[in-house]
Amino acid sequence: MIKSIPLNKLVQSPRNVRRHNDPAADAELKASIAARGLLQNLIVRPAAKGKFEVEAGERRRRAMLALADEKLLARNYEVTCLVLEDSAEAAVETSLAENFHRLAMNPADEAQAFAALVSGGATVEDVARRFGLTVRFVEGRLRLATLAPVVFEALASGEITLDIAKAFGATSDQDIQTRVFEQVSSGYYAPNPDSVRRMVLSGTVRGGDPRARLVGRDAYVAAGGRIERELFDNDDSESWVDVALLESLAAAKMEEQAKALAAEQGLAWVKPTLDPYASHDLVEGLVRLPAEPAPLSEAEVARLDELDAAYDEHAAILEDEDSDKDAMAAAEAAIEAIERECQEIRARPPVIAPELKAEAGMVLVLSRDGTPVLQPVFYGERQADPTEANSGIEVVSGEEGSEKRRTTLSKRLVDELAMQRRDVLALHVASDPGLALDLMVFTLADADTHDWRARPSTSLRAPVPAGPIMGFEAKDAPASSALAELRSGLDEIWRAGDDAMSRFDLFRALPDDSRAAWLGYVVARSLEASLNMSGERQLPFQDHLGSLIGIDMAQWWRPTAANYFDRVSKQVILDALTDVGGLELSSRFASVKKGDLAMSAERVFAGTYITEVEVREKALAWVPEVMRFYSATPDAGEAEIDSAGAEQGVDDEHQSPRELAA
Repeated sequence: MIKSIPLNKLVQSPRNVRRHNDPAADAELKASIAARGLLQNLIVRPAAKGKFEVEAGERRRRAMLALADEKLLARNYEVTCLVLEDSAEAAVETSLAENFHRLAMNPADEAQAFAALVSGGATVEDVARRFGLTVRFVEGRLRLATLAPVVFEALASGEITLDIAKAFGATSDQDIQTRVFEQVSSGYYAPNPDSVRRMVLSGTVRGGDPRARLVGRDAYVAAGGRIERELFDNDDSESWVDVALLESLAAAKMEEQAKALAAEQGLAWVKPTLDPYASHDLVEGLVRLPAEPAPLSEAEVARLDELDAAYDEHAAILEDEDSDKDAMAAAEAAIEAIERECQEIRARPPVIAPELKAEAGMVLVLSRDGTPVLQPVFYGERQADPTEANSGIEVVSGEEGSEKRRTTLSKRLVDELAMQRRDVLALHVASDPGLALDLMVFTLADADTHDWRARPSTSLRAPVPAGPIMGFEAKDAPASSALAELRSGLDEIWRAGDDAMSRFDLFRALPDDSRAAWLGYVVARSLEASLNMSGERQLPFQDHLGSLIGIDMAQWWRPTAANYFDRVSKQVILDALTDVGGLELSSRFASVKKGDLAMSAERVFAGTYITEVEVREKALAWVPEVMRFYSATPDAGEAEIDSAGAEQGVDDEHQSPRELAA
């Protein structure tokens, strides 16, 4: 029965299935009700004390309450409602159906509707205000209404996505839109927003463009391509006019190259792209296959032996206190050259197991210089169960105690349904931050369970960095010991589950502080090893983190003969003594042999050497500059690290060839 009920008599139903809201959508609804009133009845059930519980329309009720708070509606505003007399179970079903079977408007329909309002005299601001939208959103939809008819119809029919339609709208020239649409519709592969935007915006392409370098001038001209050249233009700066033709030629050449590489490498497929990287859309639905760097050849092993010997020779020069500056500079240059060569040896292409290679694929990208390059990553497609029929997939009801009902569906349909089911689940996970956080932490913590039977349910990964030196553990360091103790104190009762589902349920049952401890640990163990010095050893973001936290490194690490002084030159030790006690302190040890000096320095910086109180305090607070955490914007006058200076020591600056190639 239809009945008018005062707004203050309507209350939320505990059976309403909607638990999460969208503030932006709620604002739009509120604006719509303010402008046009309530266009859809609420569905309610009688409750105690003359109240009515809203089974469907809770968002509308809240929007009207907000309007009442703003004095735009009266508290007793009469609301038209459909009053149900059915059971509570039926009310839940009604609420679900009302929320579930909603269909959002097609962007093309929205564009036409907004255009009709504007043509009727409404301003963009009026439309935005009446529907609770932003002016930018309305302008975007109006821009769609000006697309070339063929593009607009493709959007309306679902042939192209909204992002691709927006890419066409990057130009207002409908002739260009039409020409590009016809070109990409007959292309080798589906268009993406970046390529479409590039084609409609680029009236011309420079001769130095990667696509132009790939195709070549002669091939482009032979295909009918036009080139405009000014007086001072060269081959790189000249303008290639027929962009669509160039895109087609480049795509065809990349396709040809991809087929040749697939046959040459023994791969199942190679996907080409004109972008310098493999976009997410290109590899969506694929899984990365395990691959390792190619093993060293006998020649490479022999060369590493030679580099090892050369490295030791030059390192000895740097360690020798009597070496002159020219010899030390030459030694440093030689070591840098050795490191570069070792890096080249280490950068070997990955190899994949022979049994996987026949089903694996790679992505062919177009580098900035116009050269097709295979990205060093192998991908595979999820294989269908061999028991499945070629024509379809048999779906069996998995409900316990129920009679098994068998249905055969096409693989394409099953895949489409799977993706839609995934999106429904993703929406609800995204709407529940607590669940999302638990899922993330559990997935990262459970990564080392080695449940080979289970297929990963998400793409979340957090591999533990091995560090630049294989097998090294600072067992006597306080931080390392504390981290190990923290790890041993984590609650692992959830690992008793036989599968990921049971482990996740047990993990969510942990107390908040236990789950928080796991969060801290899994994030912490993902940190890379870094030093505050130039080159690849520096990660400025870690400096920022350390500075932000306010870490006092001297509380966690002290220099000893074993971990520092034995491994640096005598001059470095004397400089450290000068830092804390001036020349007066360092001069006491100037004539001491290196081995004895290292032991004495350990005592000084441990605070056990008899010296002035001020010197002792400075020594206990001292750490090498490479160990400190600096802010991204150091204060004026703050000491900076001279990574090229010999005073930093050989082992702080360089690694042996074997370590680099490991």
